[in-house]
Amino acid sequence: MAKKAFDGLTESMYYILMAFCKEEMCGSDVTQYIENKTKGRVKIGPGTLYTILARFEDEKIIEETAVEGRKRFYGITEKGISLFKDELLRLKTCILDSEEDIL
Repeated sequence: MAKKAFDGLTESMYYILMAFCKEEMCGSDVTQYIENKTKGRVKIGPGTLYTILARFEDEKIIEETAVEGRKRFYGITEKGISLFKDELLRLKTCILDSEEDIL
């Protein structure tokens, strides 16, 4: 059986896609959005960020939308929106499953 490109997202991947669901952004804007959204709990370094952005772009999850000097702006594709929604549903299901047995 062929492995899916993304079989569950890492926390960093999830928050990066969340940022792009809000609007098109460059890498530094994504980092700032995530730090603000998580009140500093999640910090993504440039190496991690740009590795994930390259992978997402290769998999057509995001696409480059503009270039301003050295800044590259990206937007989420329909495939990316679908991936984010699938992951959100998976996480909600995990929480519901645990609440049934533990809480």
